[in-house]
Amino acid sequence: MNTTFLMAARAYSTLKGTLALVGLAALGVLALLPAPREALIDRFPSLARLSLSADPSPSATVSGTIQAAESAREQRLVTDFIAKRYHVSDQAVTGFVTTAYAAGAQHSVDPLLILAVISVESRYNPVAESSLGAKGLMQIIPKYHLEKLSDHGGEQALLDPQVNILVGTRILREYQRRLGDTEAALQMYGGAFDEPTSQYADKVLAEKGRLEVLRQKAKKPESA
Repeated sequence: MNTTFLMAARAYSTLKGTLALVGLAALGVLALLPAPREALIDRFPSLARLSLSADPSPSATVSGTIQAAESAREQRLVTDFIAKRYHVSDQAVTGFVTTAYAAGAQHSVDPLLILAVISVESRYNPVAESSLGAKGLMQIIPKYHLEKLSDHGGEQALLDPQVNILVGTRILREYQRRLGDTEAALQMYGGAFDEPTSQYADKVLAEKGRLEVLRQKAKKPESA
C-alpha cells in the first residue's frame, strides 16, 4: 500500500514538473509571436498568469520607458525638420518617418539612413518616377525586384509609400550584407557602384549627418 502511494506521488510530481516546463515553453513561443499574442492569451488564460509571473525588473522598465520617450521625441524632431526642409505636409511626413523607423527595426537598418536615401532619391515625393522607370520615395526600379514586390501586389504597389519604404529598406539591407560596407551599399543602391568618387553615398551620408544632430538633441532632457 505504501509502495503504491509513493509511486503515485512520484508520478504526480513528474507530471507537475512536465506541465510547468510545457507552460514555460508555451510562454517562450508566445513572446515570439507579435500580433496574435492577445488572442492566444484570451484562449489560454493560464498563459497570462505565467506572463504576469515573469515581469521585467523595475530598472529594465524604466530604461525601456526612457528609450521609448527618446525615440518618440527623435521622430517628432525629424518629422518637423523634413517637413520644413522639403516643404511637405506634417501629416504625410509623419507617415513616412513612422514607416522608416518600423522598416529599420525589421531589417536592422538605421531609420535615419533610410530617410536620407529618400531625401536624395525623391525629396519625399511619393509618386516620383524617373526616366529609367524608378518609382516612389526610394526610387525603386521594379523589374529588378519583382520577387520582393510579389507579396505587395506587384509593380504598382511601389507608389504606396509604406510598400516603397519597406521594399527599399530590404534592398538596402541586402546590399549592406553583400558588400559589408554602408558606403559601397549606397553606391550600389544609387546605381553608381563603379563611380570612383562615391558622390552618391556622400550626399546620402551628409543628409544623414543632419538628421543625426536631431537624434542627439532628442537624447537631451527637454527644457522646462
